[in-house]
Amino acid sequence: MKIFLKSLIFCFVIIFLSASASPQEAAKVNWKKVKVLVYTKNGKGYVHDNVPFAARSIQKLGQENGFKVEVSDDPAIFTEARLKDFTLLIFPSTNNDVFDTDDQRLAFRRYIEAGGGFVGLHSVTGTERNWKWFKMMVGGTFAWHANFQTYKIKKIDADHPSVKGVPALWEKGDECYFAKELYPGIQVVMAHDLSSLNPNEAEKVKSHAGPFSDYYPAVWYQHFDGGNIWITALGHDKKDYENPTYLNHVLQGIGFVASESKRLDYSKAYATNRDTPLP
Repeated sequence: MKIFLKSLIFCFVIIFLSASASPQEAAKVNWKKVKVLVYTKNGKGYVHDNVPFAARSIQKLGQENGFKVEVSDDPAIFTEARLKDFTLLIFPSTNNDVFDTDDQRLAFRRYIEAGGGFVGLHSVTGTERNWKWFKMMVGGTFAWHANFQTYKIKKIDADHPSVKGVPALWEKGDECYFAKELYPGIQVVMAHDLSSLNPNEAEKVKSHAGPFSDYYPAVWYQHFDGGNIWITALGHDKKDYENPTYLNHVLQGIGFVASESKRLDYSKAYATNRDTPLP
């Protein structure tokens, strides 16, 4: 009987450990095989002063961790031949229309459909606001943000690799971003704690939060149209790009997407124009 009970307990322990071990946690990245494009072009309108700081910080992360980084603000890079070089694309605080032609938009879309990766930082939801597919891919489009202030961001999925080492309730200076046209496929990893925002903007916060009463998405991922997407709405302050906690957050987001993004397979890319309906 004792032997049977010991065996039963052992089985329960194995089942518990198996259930609690996330496949995402087990994912390993061979950084030497990773190459990223940091795309810094902004359209007409507001341009964040953090963009060059973000680009340099990602270049430094590449040097420290052994992955290759190319920085460009030239939309001509968006061709199938050039995009084949990259494991993932990073848009740091981009805003408004960042492509010059619909051929470039199509090349971007087909890259995602082929299994490419995408990382968006801070204001990326303000990018390509008139392109429905892009807005679905990033998870929504910019509506409004509260004034820059110190407030709290809460972990929703503590097991996700992009928040390893991030405080469970992260208090930092940033802009709380709100979106419209939220896409239901996103998986939220961290959320703005709306109760910690300055009450001076309470009415605006309430009107933009919609059905979200206490917490609003701040960091999320999704597997969309063949691609692997990770977004953090955090990172307004250019000082963030010297902050070890924030940079580790970004590095782990890059690592998560890289671990999910295997070899590109353009046989799976089906779009013939930027607005080809989703299958």
